[in-house]
Amino acid sequence: MSRHSQVRESSQLQRKLEALNTARELAEGVLPDQELQSVYDVLERAASRRSLSAGHTVVGFFGATGSGKSSLFNAVSGSDVATAAARRPTTSEPLAGIWGEEGSGPLLDWLEVKERHVLQAVPGFAEADAGLVLLDLPDFDSTRLENRQIVQRMVGMVDVLVWVMDPQKYADAAVHNGFLRPMASHGAVTLVVLNQVDKLSAPDAAAVMESLKGILARDGLEKVRVMSASALTGDGVPTVRAAIRNVVVQRAATTQRLAADVAKAAAGLIEVSGDGEAKGITSGAKSRLAQELATAANVPVVVDAVQRSFRRESARRTGWPVTRWLLRFRSDPLRRLNLGRNDTRPELSRTSLPPAGAPQRARTDAAVRDFADEASAGAPGPWRAAIRAAAREGREQLPDALDQAIAGTDLKTAKRPLWWLLFNTLQWIALLLAVGGLGWLGVLAALGYFQMPVPEVPRTEGWPWPTLMVAGGVALGVLLAILGRVLGGWAARARAAGAAKRLRAAVAVVAERRIVEPVDVEVTRLRAFNAALKAARTN
Repeated sequence: MSRHSQVRESSQLQRKLEALNTARELAEGVLPDQELQSVYDVLERAASRRSLSAGHTVVGFFGATGSGKSSLFNAVSGSDVATAAARRPTTSEPLAGIWGEEGSGPLLDWLEVKERHVLQAVPGFAEADAGLVLLDLPDFDSTRLENRQIVQRMVGMVDVLVWVMDPQKYADAAVHNGFLRPMASHGAVTLVVLNQVDKLSAPDAAAVMESLKGILARDGLEKVRVMSASALTGDGVPTVRAAIRNVVVQRAATTQRLAADVAKAAAGLIEVSGDGEAKGITSGAKSRLAQELATAANVPVVVDAVQRSFRRESARRTGWPVTRWLLRFRSDPLRRLNLGRNDTRPELSRTSLPPAGAPQRARTDAAVRDFADEASAGAPGPWRAAIRAAAREGREQLPDALDQAIAGTDLKTAKRPLWWLLFNTLQWIALLLAVGGLGWLGVLAALGYFQMPVPEVPRTEGWPWPTLMVAGGVALGVLLAILGRVLGGWAARARAAGAAKRLRAAVAVVAERRIVEPVDVEVTRLRAFNAALKAARTN
């Protein structure tokens, strides 16, 4: 592989690692901690391996007891450094054969391989500075727990995995279910060798090879390289050497191994998360939520109080002065609700609206639940639960927030129409006219009572002016009062409509902050999570 290709694949791997880490961070609190920890371990291993020698390829030999793994290791390496045994105990500690010692130390320290042997060049396989490390590992079916733990750890750390099978146990479920099937995504860095074929006739060897390939295909490794060899006779050993050399020469095994780890981790996240996107939030859903919350928060009650309060104040400002004082004995509907005051801080304001009863609470719960269900439609189970939980958490804060929003809404009670001033002025003029007429008539009556000369009063169409003044003042006052009530009713409905609009807007703001935004955060988080997983799995 050219250096340009290596750099490109390394950059692609970096992007995949970053995407996987992003997905892990986004899934915190939603997906199980155990799965997220597994992803974190993959990221940590990748960071550690990439910080170590990129010029070395680590090839691990894995096999069951009696598979001839150590013998094949010796045959391939052209040495006898590995201990071969046909019965237990076998290899108990990892052993490294090294071609190119410089720079391998920190890598082998990370792998925790203590026994190290610098090997001579093997013509056609590995030059002295080839940058190849072969590991002979303990049997994966060892009775010693420490040995099995070493194998489990090495499976997750070496660059290339060579699985050594034997004709007796090549179909053993322990290796297929425990190792090969879970590592199906690592086919590019996996080699399978059927060892000890010298014990089989040619037809039997061919049949076993076909059977092995079929089992591997069912494991998801249908494209993996499968070879036959005999460490005893040397048959097939050059083929195994060539396959390993080909991997080393390409200098891509480390990157391919880590990319396979990322793909497996991403697949694990998808398995526990599920697939799908949430429908998200629509304007219609937001509108319905705000409308239901406004009703549950007694906005209609406040609107009705605004209308009645305005009509009361309008009658008090424009009614007949002789009777308008009676309105003082009628309480203001808004004041009873502790609304309409302009001398309090909005953040400290509270209403005297009755607390939400069971019907209101049920209506609020239903509105929030329906909104969350619609927004989470199509989302996988864990994310749907997270979206609903965000809505429920906001639901707990709604009663106080809605009450404060209503209390802090400017109901425009301080705004007085100009026609009030006009009607009030005319009413006092009419009253003064009537009082003036009564006074004039009173003076005339007093003069007549005391037998004093009574002057002639001006007349119009035969009607004395004092009488006209009284009648006109009273008639004008009553007419203005009636007209004021009509105009006041119309203006009260307009004022109530404006208050309703502002109150619903205030409720919509609360709904946005307490319900819509938290739900949208979770919907957006799912969208970003799916995008990150897609980036982590894209070739």
